[in-house]
Amino acid sequence: MTPEEIVKRLSRPRVRFTRRAPQSVEEDHPSRGHPSTDLPRGDHDLNKDFYPPAGTLIGAAVLVPIVQRRDQLPTVLLTKRADHLRDHAGQISFPGGRIEDSDADPDAAALRETEEEIGLPPDGIEVVGRLDTYITRTGFEVTPVVGLVATPFKLKLDAFEVAEAFEVPLRYFLDPANREVHSRVWQGRTRFFYVYPYEKHYIWGATAGMLSNLAEILRED
Repeated sequence: MTPEEIVKRLSRPRVRFTRRAPQSVEEDHPSRGHPSTDLPRGDHDLNKDFYPPAGTLIGAAVLVPIVQRRDQLPTVLLTKRADHLRDHAGQISFPGGRIEDSDADPDAAALRETEEEIGLPPDGIEVVGRLDTYITRTGFEVTPVVGLVATPFKLKLDAFEVAEAFEVPLRYFLDPANREVHSRVWQGRTRFFYVYPYEKHYIWGATAGMLSNLAEILRED
């Protein structure tokens, strides 16, 4: 898939994900989470009884970096969080974080966080679109910003936050056979989530959910 094809598919109108309407008032009671019938994507996608947390969500943005080198197939650049971090230690993620008051918009936040975490400057990234908003069970409303990364580039990892950066061929995520659904017991309930196992890496949770959204968009006819 060429950069031109990626831009074309990201820029055209598409149907956004919405969860099913509640079957009863009790089912949609505010004590069970967000009462809206029009939720973005999120950790609730595969769990019909799992609602986003009630209250104000925290705005965040991540960069979905797609690397296109000359005469090579595009790849997706991912990071592995440091093992000592309090939240999501050792997990695979996109560079990103909270949207600060100083950020003009989610795009600016994603570019700023990317430079801070892995040393890619904004002028080496062409923002080409966004995926669907993603809500996490921890109360973040994440805007995934898709960017084409100019090559060559040299990474400079923030050792406190990032243990490793690596690339996965984009075509790997475009193959439906590579997306798995796993489950774990969390707070006494079985929770389901997407997983992309790639070599030694276990890509799951919100990152896998956003990659699944990216794959759906890029596979559309």
